[in-house]
Amino acid sequence: MKIKPLYDRVVLKRLEEEEVKKGGIIIPDTAKEKPQQAEVIAVGDGKILENGQKVPLSVKPGDKVLIGKYSGTDVKVGDEEYVIVREDEILAIIEK
Repeated sequence: MKIKPLYDRVVLKRLEEEEVKKGGIIIPDTAKEKPQQAEVIAVGDGKILENGQKVPLSVKPGDKVLIGKYSGTDVKVGDEEYVIVREDEILAIIEK
């Protein structure tokens, strides 16, 4: 099943951060913070301005981005979990 976001929305998959153990303490999954790095899975057609002009999005599928901890809406499609955000909720693109 594929997801096609509308307008200026972007479908992201959070990237799991590496587990770091300090002093032998392992933090349970329920206490961990949500990762802020994500990979762009799909993008909408673009934002429609008041004058009817369509502006294409700056991100494309495959880009790695930074998002806020509580940004977007979490959705589950099949066994996969995604986050749907508006493009203006994306903080930065991570360049390689």
